[in-house]
Amino acid sequence: MGYILLEGGAEFGGQMKEPDRRALSLAGGFNVRLSIVPAAAAPDNNQQRAGQNGVRWFQNLGATNVTTLPLIDRASANNPAVVHALRGSRLIYLLGGFPRHLGDSLIGSAGWKAMLNAYQAGAVIAGSSAGAMVLCEFYYEPTTGKALQGLGLIPKICILPHHNTFGETWVSPLAKLLPGAVLVGIDEETGMLNDGPQGKWQVYGPGTVSLYKGNEKVCYRSGQPFGLT
Repeated sequence: MGYILLEGGAEFGGQMKEPDRRALSLAGGFNVRLSIVPAAAAPDNNQQRAGQNGVRWFQNLGATNVTTLPLIDRASANNPAVVHALRGSRLIYLLGGFPRHLGDSLIGSAGWKAMLNAYQAGAVIAGSSAGAMVLCEFYYEPTTGKALQGLGLIPKICILPHHNTFGETWVSPLAKLLPGAVLVGIDEETGMLNDGPQGKWQVYGPGTVSLYKGNEKVCYRSGQPFGLT
């Protein structure tokens, strides 16, 4: 089984070197295949620019084999060439943008099954903002105010990205919509990676990760390991 990296947004602003380099190390080093999935940026036709930002960022970190896949919708998520590339990737990074479009593009697709195959073979699955949201069992669709079914890689969890700017305002409605779930607020330029002792999650970056369980809120800072259950 591989690893999961969840980031709270503003991922290419310069503060995420530590978690992204750690993810590369866990994936096998700077020469492994790194695939960026830009689908969440497609609804406003921003997938190429966002994807290239990701390529430049990881190249600046030392990655030598990083590409943006043409995965922008449901049809391309089932494209055999895309599926083949995902299956052979060691680090798969889902960009931010529109969570509903990303979720609808991936759920039940051959591309998502290929990501799971890669993860089960040891790859790192990473996502920022919308990319982190859809990886969990539930995600919030702010335009409709509904909680939707995610990809389920992490059960009983709902991510609140951009927690230090606007994500914290989602706590109240989500607590009512998902009373049995753990709400996880991740600040911008901050990430959480399940590489801590005994498989615990660990915080990276300048911000905090906030866990909401019922009426309880607990915050964790860089270097602090924690469990989700």
